[in-house]
Amino acid sequence: MKKITIVAGISILLLATACKTSAIKMNADKKEIVSEKKIVVYQVFTRLFGNKNTTNKPWGTIEENGVGKFNDFTDKALSEIKDLGVTYVWYTGVPHHALVRDYTSIGISNDDPEVVKGRAGSPYAVKDYYNVNPDLAMNPANRLQEFEALIARTHKAGLKVIIDIVPNHIARKYEGKSNPKGVRDFGADDDTSVEYKRDNNFYYIPNTHFDLPDGTHPLNGESNPLIDGKFDEFPAKWTGNGSRKARPDKNDWYETVKVNYGIRPDGSKDFPELPAGFDTKSYQEHFDFWKDKSVPNSWIKFRNIALYWTAKGVDGFRYDMAEMVPYEFWSYMNSSIKVKNPDAFLIAEVYNPKEYRNYIHLGKMDYLYDKVETYDHLKAVIQGKTLPDGLSDIQYRMADIEHHMLKFLDNHDEQRLASDQFAGTAENGKPLMVVSTTISTAPTMVYFGQEVGEAGNEDGGFGTSSRTSIYDYVGVPNHQRWMNEGKFDGGQLSQEENDLRDFYKRLLNFSINSSALMGKFQEIQNINRQSTQDYDAGIYAYTRWSDSQKLIIVTNFSWLTTSNFELKIPADIIQKWNLKDGTYTITDQLYHKYSVQLRVENGEGKAQISIAPSESFIFQL
Repeated sequence: MKKITIVAGISILLLATACKTSAIKMNADKKEIVSEKKIVVYQVFTRLFGNKNTTNKPWGTIEENGVGKFNDFTDKALSEIKDLGVTYVWYTGVPHHALVRDYTSIGISNDDPEVVKGRAGSPYAVKDYYNVNPDLAMNPANRLQEFEALIARTHKAGLKVIIDIVPNHIARKYEGKSNPKGVRDFGADDDTSVEYKRDNNFYYIPNTHFDLPDGTHPLNGESNPLIDGKFDEFPAKWTGNGSRKARPDKNDWYETVKVNYGIRPDGSKDFPELPAGFDTKSYQEHFDFWKDKSVPNSWIKFRNIALYWTAKGVDGFRYDMAEMVPYEFWSYMNSSIKVKNPDAFLIAEVYNPKEYRNYIHLGKMDYLYDKVETYDHLKAVIQGKTLPDGLSDIQYRMADIEHHMLKFLDNHDEQRLASDQFAGTAENGKPLMVVSTTISTAPTMVYFGQEVGEAGNEDGGFGTSSRTSIYDYVGVPNHQRWMNEGKFDGGQLSQEENDLRDFYKRLLNFSINSSALMGKFQEIQNINRQSTQDYDAGIYAYTRWSDSQKLIIVTNFSWLTTSNFELKIPADIIQKWNLKDGTYTITDQLYHKYSVQLRVENGEGKAQISIAPSESFIFQL
């Protein structure tokens, strides 16, 4: 077990930083959001969700390790997801991507294992944007109809549907077998004699053959008729992560090619730019701006892909590596989607805080990943590398965009929350989940299996432990115990796993019904850190409120120390809450078993708190 240990030097530095918080005020004039409710996104890796096979042989085939199907999302499964406190389901890995399996009988060409990661393939090497992964269908020939039925079932369950779009790159062997009439494949009309042309879909290395990277071992050395040390691509194209080498490195995204959005090789833009002031314009005004503009061909292709899925009832998209694509394209793309569906839910993977506001205001994104701020800080806290106090500064620093910064602790890219490499145990992760869910008005995202403590310990083959593999056919053990052979009743869970899921259910359902969590935030960490006796290193506290609900949230990141202290509520919050001197009962909303007295004397509040290791309280006045 690890313990939260802060060396003296770091402690002093962090306390000094925390002291500055009182000088930074969240926008006092920020209007309370009353028409919206908290959103909870449940990310499922579609290929893995319904897989009942527990073999987990490294590099195993479908026959050996099994695979989940669209049909595994039964009415019962979706009802249980909804009851967990979920509002949107992100079906990850739905578009047809490159994989190592023979579907030639239904007209799909085989993919060369030398440009496929793993056996099941990366969901971010899309091969055909107008159809879905044949692995996911009971009848691969009818795979699109099976996914359309899943969309309908999901809506019937009262949930909305998100799928991936990956605009920055596509599979090295893209083949649109299902293109609607008039749709031309990526690269079909490119001038391959030049490195760059605005309306080319790709960047080229003229007169040069593509070479496979050194040091890769497709299918772990297994023989396959397509493994011959070469992949036929002439001329070679730039690789998905931007490598301009005809022979990319094995650590490059060698299975993909980069899409050209009208950015010249020198980095200059070959398309109209948004006029000054467009950061305050509506999506309709953005849409109107692009109506008469000539734009690169790739822009049109991806807009048409998004509108195709929107017309099929998909409610939103998660955009992979969005910051590798110019925000002008997103203005064009997202405004086109919003004109068709004003309620479309658009999430972007952006990791550069300096670009957040451009992608929100100019790119018309609804939400961005809050990875390098809140997520990274929470991870550092639970690993004993820093105090939690800096969370307040993050909230204040992002006050103008906090609603747009989607919170998560687990997803397909990151180490599992319960893994040794992150929190160590699912129990240790509980205070992180409370803070992640309640600190802002932004949506919360949960990755399937997180709610039953999945630690990602399996060796899938290409994928490594601590992350649930997205490249292999594997089972997800804790999730499979909850799934219970398709009963979706938790029948095989341990008591500890059942209790954890109950915790998530309580927290998420509280969050989607709380007006305070869509209201204001103010930290009370600084005053308590400075002047509260026995306010231990792992404690973090803040307030959230609306006109109708007042919350005090206290959490203990230590999994060893029970803390007893007198929590202070400063006078300015007491005043904002219109509390008179007297005694008020505040009750924890997670389990409704713990109440304490908030005493207001001379306009300041105090409450005696006893909080166990990894415990959190959401006190309501």
